[in-house]
Amino acid sequence: MRGACHAVAAIVLLLVGGSARAQTYDPSYPVCMQIYGPVGYFDCRYGSLEQCRYLAVGRSASCVVNPYFPRKKPPPPRRSRRDATSAE
Repeated sequence: MRGACHAVAAIVLLLVGGSARAQTYDPSYPVCMQIYGPVGYFDCRYGSLEQCRYLAVGRSASCVVNPYFPRKKPPPPRRSRRDATSAE
């Protein structure tokens, strides 16, 4: 009986709980503002940490580097002249 009560309580809590929303980052900008509150979210539209921090003053928020912003890829290694002639 006790186990059934726990199972029913667990099911009720799962049904009553709000739906979870997947967090997304906009890969267009390098910096995001994380806004705290009942419904926290990330606002990714800042070009620099300084710009984000300036606009976050007085808010319940912090600025973070966007982990999904594409970094510039290093150029491919150059082949030396010796490598080019030995391949022929």
